[in-house]
Amino acid sequence: MPAKGKHRRPKSSSLTRGFVAAGTGGAAIALPFLGATGAQAAPAAVPAVAAQAAPASVASAAEAVKAAKPAPRVYTVVAGDYLAKIAYNKNVKGGWKKLYADNREAIGDDPSLIHPGLKLTLGAKNTGKAKETRTEPRASRSTAKTQAPAAAPAPAPAPARNTSGYTAPVPSGVSTPYRASGAMWSSGYHTGVDFSAPSGTSVKSVGPGTVVSAGWSGAYGNEVVVKHTDGNYSQYAHLSSLSVSAGQTVGGGQQIGLSGSTGNSTGPHLHFEIRTSPSYGSDIDPLAYLRSHGVSI
Repeated sequence: MPAKGKHRRPKSSSLTRGFVAAGTGGAAIALPFLGATGAQAAPAAVPAVAAQAAPASVASAAEAVKAAKPAPRVYTVVAGDYLAKIAYNKNVKGGWKKLYADNREAIGDDPSLIHPGLKLTLGAKNTGKAKETRTEPRASRSTAKTQAPAAAPAPAPAPARNTSGYTAPVPSGVSTPYRASGAMWSSGYHTGVDFSAPSGTSVKSVGPGTVVSAGWSGAYGNEVVVKHTDGNYSQYAHLSSLSVSAGQTVGGGQQIGLSGSTGNSTGPHLHFEIRTSPSYGSDIDPLAYLRSHGVSI
């Protein structure tokens, strides 16, 4: 018979057994290995992600550079504008010649025929065509442009000298007619005719007479005005140089200067007027005058 008061062996705590099992089952030992494996694998994945992201990053940078490039400036012509004035005011590198070259398709063959509302690209080539808002003489010139190369108009043959002693001022054709309307002219219309004439072309007195002025004349640049024996006056403007002086007598066909682009001019040409007085505003049709003296133009 068992003795009284004998203590029974205490049962092991389930909590303790669980702890021991956890401690001796290897889970606690395996856990660090799993952690170490994950720690070693993570760095290997980073370069792969970076390698995939790199092209996208380069592309984004290229797009940013492209977006940052400034767009070409566009200028809309207003009343009183001419190419030299626009080029100066807008600091166009290369001056009016560069502005005209970049916008030749929009302007046309004659750089002096710009009109309000025409859009010009500053600093880049304009491939657009002019919006047609011109008067009939200009439209006719534009139509001729589409039928011929973009080169300057071929000079017309020099008219034969006639017995009256009168002749054409230069051996070339008319680029801008008399009375063509436009805001670029102070009176609202062209007071003379423009002859195509490269710089240095010999300019001749259309008839016998006396030189009343020869020198600088503001917007006309270098000009010569001759009073003819019939009482009318001829004016020759934008000359590069003068060959006569005031008070000198000249004959029809005598050289009075060389053509150029002085004063308010967008390119070399001869501006020619016939007036009933030596002053601006007394103009008459210069071609009709020459024809009345037997000159064929």
